Amino acid sequence: MNTRMRRVAVAVAAGAMAISLAACGSAKESKGGSESSGGAKKGDDIKVGLLLPENKTARYEKFDRPLIEKKIKELTNNKAKILYNNARQDANLQSQQVDTMITNKVDVLILDAVDAKAIKNSVQKAVDAGIKVVAYDRLAEGPISAYTSFDNVEVGKTQGQALLKALGNKAKKSTKIVMINGSVTDPNAAQFKQGAHSVLDGKVTIAKEYDTKEWSPDNANSEMEAAISAVGKKNIAGVYSANDGMAGGIITALKAAGLKVPVTGQDAELAGVQRIVTGDQYMSVYKPYKPEADAAAEMAVALAQGKSLDSIAKDKVSSGSAKDVPSVLVPVTSLTQDNIKDTVIKDGVYTTADICTAKYAAACKKIGLQ
Repeated sequence: MNTRMRRVAVAVAAGAMAISLAACGSAKESKGGSESSGGAKKGDDIKVGLLLPENKTARYEKFDRPLIEKKIKELTNNKAKILYNNARQDANLQSQQVDTMITNKVDVLILDAVDAKAIKNSVQKAVDAGIKVVAYDRLAEGPISAYTSFDNVEVGKTQGQALLKALGNKAKKSTKIVMINGSVTDPNAAQFKQGAHSVLDGKVTIAKEYDTKEWSPDNANSEMEAAISAVGKKNIAGVYSANDGMAGGIITALKAAGLKVPVTGQDAELAGVQRIVTGDQYMSVYKPYKPEADAAAEMAVALAQGKSLDSIAKDKVSSGSAKDVPSVLVPVTSLTQDNIKDTVIKDGVYTTADICTAKYAAACKKIGLQ
């Protein structure tokens, strides 16, 4: 799987980021730096800073934070101190939170940037203070030492392919769809968009396309309403939604217009999975958070302890300000009614009872979940 992922090209908003095909070299060869410079190596009593970007998307507080914290504790025999904060989608607040981490003299910082470009100066300040930075989920600009995320172009391709499959015989060049992408401040959103376009362009007509500020479901709802008005509800055959939260807002607008068409998503949020059960949402992208969280924790602990990342990070990624950064890229799965049992239930993300509450019991029974 790593070989496959190393072959995938990743592009972001400015077109400045790319997956390197080079094999993971020595720690000293990486400009991102995977080894502490000078000083005695630390033991398990390290101090780790964790900064996540927002709390509107359920994954960060429900999965990412507890998984990362648990793994750090396991790796350090419960001796590590973890300092946590959530930026609540505020880039300025996150910059202040980095300053606080510097003041508190953390040994390493795991950072999921609200705005990957705006955070660059803060990353530099942290590095100048001797703090290694692990970019988590989003490739932050600046001299980061490590990065972990999913294969984001592949995420977009997976969404696009699923939408074409849902359209079936309706998928023609004249068939009109609406694309509702994520925030322009998130480099992942540009990669999702790129992957989706690579699959959808030439196969269907993209009648309206939006970049959604702050990944807001409310904004996505308004965009869908505008698209219905402009394109006409009878002319819309499907909707590309970059994530589940926005899919919820989109589906609300579709229902208000009396329209039901295939809608994509991402993150396998519980509400999204339940919409898939009922058929209101066609699919989501299941991204197993544990491998990503574990990789971030492993790299952070290794960096704090002055160890090499060679045995952890098998890929390399470059941004506009850091080259050949040791990276771990995690594969994804298209989640539909057909494989709910084999994905989120099998992996223990949700139980059948979590999904099949009274409201969804009949729909669950219909597709064999109960």
